[in-house]
Amino acid sequence: MDVVAIMEALAEQGVTVLFKADAERMAERRKPWTFVASGAPLRDDILVRTDAASVEQCLEVCLPRLRELGFSFPE
Repeated sequence: MDVVAIMEALAEQGVTVLFKADAERMAERRKPWTFVASGAPLRDDILVRTDAASVEQCLEVCLPRLRELGFSFPE
């Protein structure tokens, strides 16, 4: 899965995408990765967000939701 291509495709549709790795949560063995998608194209101030143990887990949660909202991006 090409994370950069996914982020670029969403940005081209007006979505701001943030991936974060939190060192403090990683040291505490908690879900260190955060994915957030926001911006004008998301209706009613919808925020698509999750915290997970890996980048892949973030995408497994958030990408289906973004597809449901009508966004497209590479597989």
